[in-house]
Amino acid sequence: MKSLILGTAALALTASMGLADTVRLGTEGAYAPWNFVNDAGEIDGFERELGDELCKRAELTCEWVKNDWDSIIPNLVSGNYDTIIAGMSITDERDEVIDFTQPYTPPDPSAYVAQSADVDLASGVIAAQATTIQAAFVAEQGWTLVEFSTPEETVAAVRNGEADAVLADKSFLDSVVGDDLVMLERTEALGGGVGMGFRESDAELRGTFDAAIQTMKDDGSLNELIAKWEVSSQW
Repeated sequence: MKSLILGTAALALTASMGLADTVRLGTEGAYAPWNFVNDAGEIDGFERELGDELCKRAELTCEWVKNDWDSIIPNLVSGNYDTIIAGMSITDERDEVIDFTQPYTPPDPSAYVAQSADVDLASGVIAAQATTIQAAFVAEQGWTLVEFSTPEETVAAVRNGEADAVLADKSFLDSVVGDDLVMLERTEALGGGVGMGFRESDAELRGTFDAAIQTMKDDGSLNELIAKWEVSSQW
């Protein structure tokens, strides 16, 4: 209880420090259940609900901006929005360009989906979304990598025979496994958890959201949200 009270007090103090303008939250909108566009044409998913709650706790007015994954960091840096909340794993390489909050989910296991359970990953063609930790991992193994702009294209590549398997977050691949695709037993532990990304010059704003994330961890509401959307293990 002490940590919750202190965290809430710190959050209130930070939120009062001149952050009155609308904060733009950048997301991909194409990576269910983390973020996606629903039938009403609105951003939805775990991160939509999380982002709205964080803004409420920080007493900030926020709006959502949809941006393709392959340009999501450059467009943050150039000022098209103020933060990234898009299932982005915290890595040393990304941390050289932008700053991260503490992770709001633990690392999500990366898994493989293929048309057959006996596919040989080392000799096959592996699909992954471009500029992801999964694409980097496949390249590091020396396997044959084919990259695509969207997660849907990686799955389609397996279905049409362009790739033998796809490597992605298991929570995403859970939704595509069916009669024609199977999940392999092998998984990979990649990245340092998922966090919000900020321009390096926006330390105050990053601190405000970091404090809000901590209050959700402290009161258990973050674990409840993780369980609702089944995006990763809980804290």
